Amino acid sequence: MRFILPFVGIGMTCLPSIVVAQGAPPSDAPHGQVALGAGVAPEYDGASDVRLIPFVLADVRWQGISFEFRGLRGRADLASDPRFAIGPVIGARLIRSDADGPVGLLPEIDTAIEAGAFIGYRFGGDRFGQGSLQLDITAVHDVSRTHNGLLATASASYAAVRKPDTFVTVDVQTTWANADYSRTYFGISAADAVRSGLTPYRPGAGMRDVGAGLSAGHYFNRHLGVIARAGATYLIGDVADSPVTDQGGRWQPLGGVTLSYRF
Repeated sequence: MRFILPFVGIGMTCLPSIVVAQGAPPSDAPHGQVALGAGVAPEYDGASDVRLIPFVLADVRWQGISFEFRGLRGRADLASDPRFAIGPVIGARLIRSDADGPVGLLPEIDTAIEAGAFIGYRFGGDRFGQGSLQLDITAVHDVSRTHNGLLATASASYAAVRKPDTFVTVDVQTTWANADYSRTYFGISAADAVRSGLTPYRPGAGMRDVGAGLSAGHYFNRHLGVIARAGATYLIGDVADSPVTDQGGRWQPLGGVTLSYRF
């Protein structure tokens, strides 16, 4: 396990509404929560080894717009509605370099910048949001020409506990990826097969993974608290049958613990 400076993105629904968590501060003043800590993530897409990462979460609401950050992925909710959400998304996918074994003999993959949009809706719940079900669909496309791929993720999260100072949320998700993404991260050309000793492989478009997670947080006073996240995705379809995955693993864990500050 090694330490790496870049952040990784996590599920966008693992923090409670900042308004619920704090009450209702003046709408013209920025308010929200920022959490910093440490976590673990796969070394690259399809790896079995994990890397130590900085774990960064933030929710800030200002002028009726909610800005949400999860590592290197962020989004802005432009809808001034307690249930409906819609807006742009931008994020990054980490490089693949210095991998161990035959995968390390494949071409390195640069950081990819992915941009797109999301739409979501929250059903049910009490005045704090407890008992609510949040559904989201997010689609992003590589704008950096690293993999030129398109990924679409459907997720659902359930607010099992949602109090002013405490929350527990469980979530599930699944992601579809097109052939450009799959072939960049999991494909092996004839030339790369000779270099690495792996079997040539050309995956197509299809479902990439299914996953689940648990997020929990508690504030000890008005400002300070802790937030933790534990989850994993399981690779399926063509990417799961890749020799890259055979050298690594289908399970892709992601988790961390943070110290949180709200304002």
